[in-house]
Amino acid sequence: MPSTNDIERPQEALAVAQRYYRRERLLSFLVVSLVTSLFLGSYLLTSLLPAVVVVAALLVVVARAPILQSYGTVRLRTDDAPEAVVNEFASPTPPMLALQWGVADEVTTGDGDVTYPISYLFGLRTAEMALQTQTEPTPDGAHRVTVEITMNDQPWATYVATIEGNDGANGSDANGSTDNSNGQTTVDIEYTSNRRFGLRRFPQQFFTERYRDEALSVQGYTVVGRDSHFGL
Repeated sequence: MPSTNDIERPQEALAVAQRYYRRERLLSFLVVSLVTSLFLGSYLLTSLLPAVVVVAALLVVVARAPILQSYGTVRLRTDDAPEAVVNEFASPTPPMLALQWGVADEVTTGDGDVTYPISYLFGLRTAEMALQTQTEPTPDGAHRVTVEITMNDQPWATYVATIEGNDGANGSDANGSTDNSNGQTTVDIEYTSNRRFGLRRFPQQFFTERYRDEALSVQGYTVVGRDSHFGL
């Protein structure tokens, strides 16, 4: 099946993602500057060879060693009807991934996958994030949306969103539509990274925690609870 390019993305969330990206890039530059400063300091105080050894060790420990993993839960609420929320979470641009699709060059669909090509280092390098989404009802009448994510064909993360209307009362009318006229819709998300990260990613979590909630807010979701873990 041919792919469809440039899926429309919510402009408010795009703006938040771009602010996040600019600050995250600045932080990455500062990390590189710190490593460079340590290299120059070692070179001036000793000789070139020990400096090279110091920098190599720093790059392995700080930038390369995959020792950290993220996982957690988040609860959201919105005034939108459950059916609309299910459609959003099963769409090519699920709300909790705004910081990813918001910085992608484009959003493409085809052959059952959604793809986010992302350029960085002034376009010298690219990465490709792909999503596979599955939606199913739960025994208590809610809906579950599972999003499996890969980066460059390698496992990256899994998100499982359970969507309930009327604070758990998910009655349906004769046409199968969920009645949510008297309440809000609750979304419980469990997520885990399927890969590990180096220590250089640790400072970036401060920006991520700030901007991911803002990105959800401009899409109409209020964060009412979050339990995040990023560590060993």
